[in-house]
Amino acid sequence: MLTWQVRVDGPLIGADERLSRALVRPDRFSEWLSDLGNIPVAVPVLGVALGWAAWRGRAVGRPRWWLPPVAGAALMALVPALVVPLKLWTGRPGTPAVAPGTGYFPSGHTATAVVAYGAAVVVLLPLLRPAAARRWLVLAGTVLVLAVSYGLVRRGYHWPLDVAASWCLFGAGLCGLRLLPGHRRPRRREDRGPR
Repeated sequence: MLTWQVRVDGPLIGADERLSRALVRPDRFSEWLSDLGNIPVAVPVLGVALGWAAWRGRAVGRPRWWLPPVAGAALMALVPALVVPLKLWTGRPGTPAVAPGTGYFPSGHTATAVVAYGAAVVVLLPLLRPAAARRWLVLAGTVLVLAVSYGLVRRGYHWPLDVAASWCLFGAGLCGLRLLPGHRRPRRREDRGPR
C-alpha cells in the first residue's frame, strides 16, 4: 500500500510531507543515530550475532543449528536485492534537507537496521536462558531500530513513509526467520515430562 501511494502520489504523500516538515530538525545527534543504520556499523553486529549463534547452537547440539544463522545472512543479502529495484521503480525525491535527486523509497538504512538488529535478536533469543536477558535483548534491538528510524527522519534523510515501508518489508522477513525450523528454544529434559 505504501509503495502504491508513492507511485501514484496518493493522499498519504501529503500527510507524509506535513509530518516530515514538523519533525525535521537536523543536528549532530540525529545524524549519529541515523549512522547506526550504516552497513559498516550494523552488519558487523549481525555477523557477530550469527557467528555466536552458530557456534553456540552447534556446541549444545541443536538440530539444524546452522539454519537460523544462514537464513539471517540470506535476509541481509536480500536488503539491496529488494531495496535498490524499489528505489529505481518508485523514483521518490528526497526531503528538502537533502540534495535534489530520487531513490529515497524505501529507506535502505532502515532496512539494514531492521534486518541487522532484528535478525541478531531473532537468532540469539532461543539461546538465552534467563527471561530477563531475553527481554533486554528484544528491548535493545527495538531501541536500535527505532533510534535509526528517528535519526533518519529527524535529520531529513528520509520521509517517514520511506522508513515505514522498510519496517513493513523487512519486519515480514523477520517473522519468516522466526518461524524457521531450528529456531525454537529446545526444552530442558525436566520440562519434557515422561516419554
